[in-house]
Amino acid sequence: MSRVLRIGNASGFYGDRFDAVREMLTGGAEGGGLDVLTGDYLAELTMLILGRDLLKDPSAGYAKTFLRQMEEGLGLAHERGVRIVANAGGLNPAGLADALRALAGRLGVPARIAHVEGDRLPARDGVLAANAYLGGAGIAACLDAGADVVVTGRVTDAALVTGPAQWFFGWRPEDPGGYDRLAGAVVAGHVLECGTQATGGNYAFFTGHDPKLLRRPGFPLAELHEDGSAVITKHPGTGGVVDTGTVTAQLLYETGGARYAGPDVTARLDTVRLAQEGPDRVRISGVRGEAPPPTLKAGLCRLGGFRNELVFVLTGLDVEAKAELVRDQVEDALARGPKPRPAQVRWELARTDRADAATEETASALLRLVVRDPDPEAVGRTLSGAAIELALASYPGFHVTAPPGKGAPYGVFETAYVPVGEVPHTAVLPDGTRLAVPAPQERRALAPVPEPPLPEPPPSGPTRRGPLGLVAGARSGDKGGDANVGVWVRDDRAWRWLAHTLTVDLFRQLLPETKELPVERHVLPGLRALNFTVTGLLGEGVASQARFDPQAKGLGEWLRSRHVDLPEELL
Repeated sequence: MSRVLRIGNASGFYGDRFDAVREMLTGGAEGGGLDVLTGDYLAELTMLILGRDLLKDPSAGYAKTFLRQMEEGLGLAHERGVRIVANAGGLNPAGLADALRALAGRLGVPARIAHVEGDRLPARDGVLAANAYLGGAGIAACLDAGADVVVTGRVTDAALVTGPAQWFFGWRPEDPGGYDRLAGAVVAGHVLECGTQATGGNYAFFTGHDPKLLRRPGFPLAELHEDGSAVITKHPGTGGVVDTGTVTAQLLYETGGARYAGPDVTARLDTVRLAQEGPDRVRISGVRGEAPPPTLKAGLCRLGGFRNELVFVLTGLDVEAKAELVRDQVEDALARGPKPRPAQVRWELARTDRADAATEETASALLRLVVRDPDPEAVGRTLSGAAIELALASYPGFHVTAPPGKGAPYGVFETAYVPVGEVPHTAVLPDGTRLAVPAPQERRALAPVPEPPLPEPPPSGPTRRGPLGLVAGARSGDKGGDANVGVWVRDDRAWRWLAHTLTVDLFRQLLPETKELPVERHVLPGLRALNFTVTGLLGEGVASQARFDPQAKGLGEWLRSRHVDLPEELL
């Protein structure tokens, strides 16, 4: 009987459910325990936050929440024989490893601590943090050396699974079928990385499940097999739900085309097959892999300048005219101010008001002003003066949601690519030995996958106008300044319709914000899904807060709310 690696996740971001570590370590006590527990703490915005922490304190730069979680989790993991792997080291994995050793000493837990480094790139002008995304081989080397806890800096989210898998099964990329096995682990890791998004969190069809189940979803785990296949599940008795829909949604999250590239392997998402194996059990199989690309992705975080915002409340009648008046007044005041007009000025009117409303709040619309400039005075004192002087001189009912404040710094995230040989991937073993981690020798440049043949179009029939979301689910997210929207359906009849109906042109019509931007459509027949990538929608990334929804979290739900002609047979 083949061995199975049971690997769970207890964090999808810095600030996720604090008790999840304990829940995952104790939830499988009745014969269903874990071999490895992972935690993902590093989003793009987190790297900027940690960079600012490090400027203030050279011993900081890691996720302090993880260290507090280990005050209880370290002993529990040791008792149960569970290895812990987390990227909580952020910009200072060595510092976190030292803090963990000190904690283990205080607790009397004989935990062997290791860490992975080498992801930090040489300093660049104006860059607060520059990190390459490493793969899982360094983690595997630390586990091979007997580490009980491995903390890393910037690795790919999936490396938290590929590393333990390489250690547990002894996989090597050059072995026959090696890339396919690694690709299976990448897909399993991508499902686990965002925690409860795989168990019913943020799920488009949530109304189809018992609300009590979704009140507190349990965290996911994967039963990874030696051939690279996996079963996604959760601990018995925990909340949430695992079905092919929740797994599909997470597979589409923050991805692009059929080739999902990483430092260990390029996984072919167009080969993924899902099957409901039982209650809260979804099998992933058939994943094919290819040699990784010759470069590593890197994230560059820098301070972009200063921003400020002000929200005007427009109540009752003549909302458009009120908005026009106050816009003209503020623009005139900014032009006459002591500083030049801010480099970027953006106005957005949200018509949240209703006619003949029963409350003042529901009778009001919101006019949002966002300004950016390299000079804090231009977005602080200048904007404050322009707004305050209008308090008694503007539209009837003038007020704002909060008084104007000082300008706050904002960050910019940029993506770069560096040759693999320029990044010194290093495993620092429990005894302090520094081990250079070799990269896979075979490399394959990325190329688009030709669009696969579409299914036969459905026969024509009666249609009814209604929201796309009556038929299709969606999940959206961010990658730097770009956004993706994955759209999927639940049966073959709906897939025949979706594949031929939701073209790039219709996508742009439904989401007018994307009309002038590059949009690509990627077809994933095995998931009955289309994945759209929109270049530049999010400006300079989440930290710059360029739009109302800076991480495109709601973009998919906006798309689902738009009305199209739906075949009546699908309703």
